[in-house]
Amino acid sequence: MESSKPARVRILDAAHELMLTVGLARATTKEIAKAAGCSEAALYKYFASKEELFIRVLAERLPQLTPLLQSLAAEPGQHSLEDNLIEIARQAALFYEQSFPIAASLYAETQLKRRHDEALRQLGSGPHKPIEGLDAYLRAEQAAGRVRRDVDTFAAASLLLGACAQRVFAYEATQTGVRPPVDEFAPRIARTLLGGISVAEDPSGP
Repeated sequence: MESSKPARVRILDAAHELMLTVGLARATTKEIAKAAGCSEAALYKYFASKEELFIRVLAERLPQLTPLLQSLAAEPGQHSLEDNLIEIARQAALFYEQSFPIAASLYAETQLKRRHDEALRQLGSGPHKPIEGLDAYLRAEQAAGRVRRDVDTFAAASLLLGACAQRVFAYEATQTGVRPPVDEFAPRIARTLLGGISVAEDPSGP
């Protein structure tokens, strides 16, 4: 039964659903609390603000991009660089695919977006964090000798994640209106980047 779930779980579920259907700008804490079957005061016992709730939805209801980047940066040299970049590209493509519909409504309301961005700064979060996380991982691999020393790791991180983000909206006007499938897209993006940053002359092997 839905009501048997803990209040925090119900709130996150309701927030996720409302943010997906009406957008972050219109998903008020009052409506989220109502959908979760609790009071707005109860919501604020678990989450200090709608911005904090948004961050927790991203962290707990969407593909786990940030934890993946953190774990890889903490232990560079694990698995092949190619496999790691493919998994990062796959998780990033899925993360952006699910997070963009939630946050897109903010871009239509300039003042609201400014307030939201300021709140994210105070919470130490924001859309720049995955770039910083991938940059940190690539720098760790650089120190481990698997990424060329002359590579601009920030630029490389921006290229990979930028391509994954663009996949969300760049194909809707094509004849089919269909995005490239993640399991085809991720290896192509990762291997193309790998060709420019790996210390190996031929990253695909013999």
